[in-house]
Amino acid sequence: MCPMGRKWNNIKEKKAQKDKNTSRIYAKFGTEIFVAAKKGEPDPELNQALKFVIERAKTYNVPRHIIDRAIEKAKGGSDEHYDELRYEGFGPNGSMIIVDALTNNVNRTAADVRAAFGKNGGNMGVTGSVTYMFDATAVFMFEGKTSDEVLEILLEADIDVRDILEEEDSVIVYAEPEQFHAVQQALKNAGITEFSVAEITMLPQTEITLSGEAKAQFEKLIDALEDLDDVQQVYHNVNLDD
Repeated sequence: MCPMGRKWNNIKEKKAQKDKNTSRIYAKFGTEIFVAAKKGEPDPELNQALKFVIERAKTYNVPRHIIDRAIEKAKGGSDEHYDELRYEGFGPNGSMIIVDALTNNVNRTAADVRAAFGKNGGNMGVTGSVTYMFDATAVFMFEGKTSDEVLEILLEADIDVRDILEEEDSVIVYAEPEQFHAVQQALKNAGITEFSVAEITMLPQTEITLSGEAKAQFEKLIDALEDLDDVQQVYHNVNLDD
């Protein structure tokens, strides 16, 4: 069972609201798609990492021309190089944060992330200081089926997932990261083609709740980290829905 009742609809709506008037999210996906295409075949049917990024980009309504341009850039033999980095740190009241980045300038990114923590009430941790409290998890959210129907679909495909929940009008499936493509294909075979969430994320084993000044400071810290051009994902253990 998933130990948390994260409200995925609220998370998606908040991110969509934040990014709707900017091209930042498209630029970040463009970089991620370029890196995935360059590391393997530029064909998503032959490159599972690329296929995963494209599927996730679709849930954020990234335009097709952004996806195609990034793949073409990789095909063109660009010598641009990106490093995949993970930073760990702490926010107010023991809150835990993981920051994943793609960068062509490691020193710049490290300085930017450290500054974002330092200026907003947080501090960097050493490698491993936070990730042990999170679990890598494949998450899917979609409408049009009940949890019982989804369970039957997955059982028929011989797939045993971590959990299946219903939240408002949506079903949420939590699975092992290595099950991502198998689960998605089984759902697509059953006629589920639109996903509001389809990604591998880091879920905290337990959540904490902040209030008042600590909550406001934490939200400012997360916004500062997410606004950095090199940062792709920010994960944390704070329930911001309360």
